[in-house]
Amino acid sequence: MSRHLTELESILQQLLEEYRRLLVLLDTQQKAMTKFDVKGMADEAGLQETSRQRVNVLEKRRRAALTSLARELRAPEPLTLKRIAALLPPRAPALLALRADLQAVISAVETRATVSGRLAGAVLGHLNTAFRLFSGAVGKAGLYTRSGIPRVAGRIGVIEAIG
Repeated sequence: MSRHLTELESILQQLLEEYRRLLVLLDTQQKAMTKFDVKGMADEAGLQETSRQRVNVLEKRRRAALTSLARELRAPEPLTLKRIAALLPPRAPALLALRADLQAVISAVETRATVSGRLAGAVLGHLNTAFRLFSGAVGKAGLYTRSGIPRVAGRIGVIEAIG
């Protein structure tokens, strides 16, 4: 077995571990979002960014290993894991299993990131609406009691709440 193939398998294992770590971080951030834990969300976002940077470094190493392996096998580029498995039948089960695991984890990360993005959008929308209502209420002149306390209406209608 060649050194380049061993290196490629090692890089794929590292990528799989990193994507699993990213999946856990996304779950933790989503839990912090549902609790409105701003510090937790910020901490998780920072950890996710470092994880994404590690994924980028591993991706560059993977591409370099694939290029080296393609030269060694004298196969035309781009060389995919399916083609490597076809060219090297003894390593095919391990490579295809790694490929399937990576596809499953990447799909899960993509789904969780989409859900987190939508949740963040909804939270920001609610905060924007609340801030607009608050600033609208503060910006308008109102009636005050003799002691200087603002007089609050007994019932706020829909028009006043939107206004």
